[in-house]
Amino acid sequence: MTKLSKSLAMAIAVLTLAAAVNFLAVDIAAACGWGQAGGGDYVPQRRDSNGLWASKGNVSESQAREIVTNYVKKLNPNLAIGEVKDNGGFYEVEVVDQSREVVQMMGVDKQSGRLILLN
Repeated sequence: MTKLSKSLAMAIAVLTLAAAVNFLAVDIAAACGWGQAGGGDYVPQRRDSNGLWASKGNVSESQAREIVTNYVKKLNPNLAIGEVKDNGGFYEVEVVDQSREVVQMMGVDKQSGRLILLN
């Protein structure tokens, strides 16, 4: 077999494999919820019936408290929200346990409402 025919056979094999993967509709991104409902559980964000609220102005302190409360209650109903502080571009929210000890600091971006893990 000549060098050209080996290269041609390899190219045909790669193209055949790529076509088979495409034909079988193997979607690698589907494993992460990309483009599907449910991806919001991995990156909590403010939503309404029309999509993201990010175009509706900045998040208020009470909305930030609600966003973190909803997220924390999904994970552990024994945790609660402590103090909320304005930290410039985001709100800093304390997640506390039943003895009011801080177990986690979360941030809520003021523009998008996305959660930020602070520590």
